[in-house]
Parts: sequence; structure tokens; C-alpha cells
Amino acid sequence: QVQLVESGGGSVQAGGSLRLSCVASGDSYRSYCMGWFRQAPGKEREGVGTIDGDGFTAYAGSVKGRFTISKDNAKNTLYLQMNSLKPEDTAMYYCAVRTYGCLWYETWLFHYWGQGTQVTVSS
Repeated sequence: QVQLVESGGGSVQAGGSLRLSCVASGDSYRSYCMGWFRQAPGKEREGVGTIDGDGFTAYAGSVKGRFTISKDNAKNTLYLQMNSLKPEDTAMYYCAVRTYGCLWYETWLFHYWGQGTQVTVSS
């Protein structure tokens, strides 16, 4: 079992920045793939990006160059640095873990999820 708790969401104007955090605990999560996802009202949950056990990252095209995923194993924390935010980035953001593979768009293969943190970007 892996437990995940997100924080750091809030309201920001377009062009601003936020950093989300996800504290993880449980079994061997450090070797697993960890990812960030988001879900806007009325839309399906979508992948934002992932980081694997070796620290390799991959991103959705809509956030590439603006968002950065990192992790600090000593603090058991996954981060999502979001820069140049746009109103279309408004969503509930979730972190998640999968135990095999690491493709960011395979949302259905992530087994453990946090409760989410809301990000609102105003124009």
C-alpha cells in the first residue's frame, strides 16, 4: 500500500507559478513510477507527467516546457513546479503511483491516488 497526500494548490493569475507537493508513504514507492494528473470540471482526468524510479521524466505536450516534476527521496516528496500558468490549467491536481511501466497517458494503470489539490488560474 502507498499513501499519498497532495498540497500547495491555490489561486493564481495567469503567468504566475505554483509548486505542488505530494508526500508519499508506504511500501517501496521510491522505485515506482510517480505521476501528476489533473481533472477539470466536466472533463476526463488527464496525465500531466511522470517521473520513474531512476528520475527520468516525461510530460504531456500541453505542459512541456512550463511544468517540471521532481522528487526528493529524503523527504518522501514528489513535486510539480508549474510556471507560466494559463486559465486552462485550472483543475484538481492529483499525484499517483503505478508499480510497473511509466507512461503518463495510461491513467488507468496508476494504482494509488491522493485526494487532490485545487489549482485555479484567473485571466
